[in-house]
Amino acid sequence: MSSELYHIKQQFVLGAYKTLINSTLPDPNLPTYTPTLLYQARAHIALNEPESALRLLPTDSDNVTVKAAASLARYVSASQSAKEESINVSLEELRDLAVEIEGDDGEVDDSEKALVRVLAATAFARAGEVEEALETLGVDTEDLEAVSVIVQIYLSINRPDLAKKQFERSKRWAEDDLLLQLIESTIGLVTGKDGYSNTNSFYIEQLGNPSLSSPHLLTARGVTRILRNEIQEAKSDLDESLEQQKGDPEATAALVVAGGLGALKKHETEELWT
Repeated sequence: MSSELYHIKQQFVLGAYKTLINSTLPDPNLPTYTPTLLYQARAHIALNEPESALRLLPTDSDNVTVKAAASLARYVSASQSAKEESINVSLEELRDLAVEIEGDDGEVDDSEKALVRVLAATAFARAGEVEEALETLGVDTEDLEAVSVIVQIYLSINRPDLAKKQFERSKRWAEDDLLLQLIESTIGLVTGKDGYSNTNSFYIEQLGNPSLSSPHLLTARGVTRILRNEIQEAKSDLDESLEQQKGDPEATAALVVAGGLGALKKHETEELWT
């Protein structure tokens, strides 16, 4: 992986979505073009901007990963407007792509297959089809991004024990990857292991990177600090997060909690609610 693509991947993994989508796409003839395009499209989707993702993705591409990203964007767009028929069409598109990659004749490499599964499973999980999402990813997968989604699914259904099993399993074959550290920190945030010390240290280290601007990380550290009873420090993180990404619901909700614990005056907390 080139250093440029590694940096793009780092931005995506750590939630620096706005920085990522504002970066310039490489020349279409370069091998880094499609991966960068996909990370930018997925960043738009993560920011709940599916129409922006669709404008970015070419409609005439034969690349299965581009098709899957477009289907995921269409699913998110249809979900936002509660268009049931369009939701079902998008899910069926992703199901068809997941089947297609299993029967290909070698034209699709393993990394592309893994990404299609991740994109499809993301839609299935958002649609409440948890078992289908897990089956699509494969709980024995050796793709770290797939493991990350599996862990998020398990945590969302209150099964941190299964999430920890996935993490321990992945340590046997995965390199000391940034995403692996994020998975560990996410589990720690939910379980409260060691008083959130490892999770807190991870966020402090990543936010110390001067080339990275991530309101997502600031919100995560803010939540961690609330759980560690560092209320004023949490407020500082959440204020900064909202400066970078105004109106973000997760940061706002966390700030309401911090406000209720004394970081804000009563009327200030009530204003956030309204």
